[in-house]
Amino acid sequence: MATTTMPRADRIPHPPTSAPDLATIMRALGDPVRLDLVRLLADGKQHNCGDLADALGLPGSTASYHMRLLRQSGVTRTRAEGTHRVISLRRDDLDERFPGLVEVLTSG
Repeated sequence: MATTTMPRADRIPHPPTSAPDLATIMRALGDPVRLDLVRLLADGKQHNCGDLADALGLPGSTASYHMRLLRQSGVTRTRAEGTHRVISLRRDDLDERFPGLVEVLTSG
């Protein structure tokens, strides 16, 4: 009988650096809340999901939704830290694929 390996709960899937395309990223960033999240993350630090939600005055569930879309589009990286999620901008990956994009997005 074959066994199926289940993904570990602490592993959060991210697209590889080469996967995101500009249309997917721009669609994710077309929402003002998500663009505000990217601007908060542009400081280069890792942020707790709850702190980001508080900074934008969002309910946790709404912030989680927006952060999931950013992660799935390849804009952010999320790391599990116990029951918390720590979010960071994938600046190096974005700069490699789309030079100058982060500066354009965060200069507003």
